Amino acid sequence: MAARFDSTAPHIQDASHWAENLTDWGPHLEPIDGRSHNTGRLLWKGEDGLPEAGLWICTPGSWRLTLPRDELCHFLSGRAVYRRDDGEEIQITPGTVVHFREDWSGTVEVFETIRSVYMLR
Repeated sequence: MAARFDSTAPHIQDASHWAENLTDWGPHLEPIDGRSHNTGRLLWKGEDGLPEAGLWICTPGSWRLTLPRDELCHFLSGRAVYRRDDGEEIQITPGTVVHFREDWSGTVEVFETIRSVYMLR
């Protein structure tokens, strides 16, 4: 497996399994059960902080989530449910792609470690 972060097109081959040089991103800001933990790798971040793209891995647990900007996630592995405050549920399984709009708010419950490639704008 290879990764090139210094490329004109930063990339990770086989992102579904890549686990080299992950950064510890710590726990969630609003934990519900306090178990979940984040690691990942930044692929790109613009000069003013946006856009941002990378690989995100999160262990089982639950937390509250409010997104301050649009986020596109392609979940490569794991199982979770995102529950919007209005009751809508989004089931996450491998291959799920979700565009969370700015100000999306609810809870997340991860049952099996999730792995996602994401982009914030």
